[in-house]
Amino acid sequence: MNTSTWILVIITSALLVYTLIKDQSLAVEGLKVAGSTIMNNLVLLLTGFVLAGLVQVLIPKELIVNWLGNQAGLKAILIGCAAGGLIPGSPYAVFPIAAGFYAAGAGLGAMIGFITAWSLWSISRFPVEIALISPRSAIIRYAITFIFPPISGLIAYVLEKTLLKA
Repeated sequence: MNTSTWILVIITSALLVYTLIKDQSLAVEGLKVAGSTIMNNLVLLLTGFVLAGLVQVLIPKELIVNWLGNQAGLKAILIGCAAGGLIPGSPYAVFPIAAGFYAAGAGLGAMIGFITAWSLWSISRFPVEIALISPRSAIIRYAITFIFPPISGLIAYVLEKTLLKA
């Protein structure tokens, strides 16, 4: 386990012990809610992890490195942004896919662009936004946010290059 996982385990354990001492019924209720959340999201989580694994084995690593790796520079960032904007899905699917790409050799800039574009541009949300809010506000929001995924990818790319040299 990595450091952030250990920190989360320690914080959760401390809160559970505190809750058990304060009121056991609260601890039991909290564990029931956690179990319900796990059951409600288990299929999404498992599907996302399987999808991420399949992406890693179905897409040749060389292709990922060539198109999304750091040596591809701005091209990788723009491809990552385009893919992030086009891919539908929940965080349970998208983050494992991004992690799979990153583990297979995608650069940090491309993955930051991918995640940021998914968050801001997701084309699958565009029709819903138009229908529920208004076409004008949806178009304005997309126009305003259009520059952020590439910029965030570029910043991540530069920071990664700078940190690697240090």
